[in-house]
Amino acid sequence: MKKDAIVQFVCFDTNAGTEEFIVQWEQYNKMVSIDQEVILQQATGTKNTFNYVSQHWCVASDFQFVFKKGKRSAHSPELEMRVKEAGGYTQVQTECKRETDDHESKLFVFISAGTADLEVYKQLDAYKYLNIYQAYYESCAFTYILEFFADDIQLPQLIEEIKIHNRLSETGIYKECLVPAK
Repeated sequence: MKKDAIVQFVCFDTNAGTEEFIVQWEQYNKMVSIDQEVILQQATGTKNTFNYVSQHWCVASDFQFVFKKGKRSAHSPELEMRVKEAGGYTQVQTECKRETDDHESKLFVFISAGTADLEVYKQLDAYKYLNIYQAYYESCAFTYILEFFADDIQLPQLIEEIKIHNRLSETGIYKECLVPAK
């Protein structure tokens, strides 16, 4: 991750399988013309907000992000994919700069309320690390995106702790989705 970076979050809902989605996602990703670090995460729980979330890092001074819809494949006209550009975010807290371990997952919490008390989330017990992203633009879909790193066995407790403080937040459990090298 780069210092003074903007992280663009793009969320996907799809009925496609992983391999089919990755082919489609790579077409979308080719539309982005700037050099950036990208991480694609796949939902692992049953009630996730989105099937996939991608994070695109770029330097704030070079930020020109446009994630366009690619052409629908003639092989799979029934493929449905909804793309939601959540917007550009700055990291206001970084406790972890790596991907999850084998027995860890990420819990993303998408907060729309502008008056969220972040101290409440920082004091929760069932997580290892917390990265906090704040909306860079007023037009972002969420005010904050919280990225919790937690052991898989602690996730149910973490979700319950979050529900106690904010039932309106959208949440999802994710693991890094390995994209085949070209």
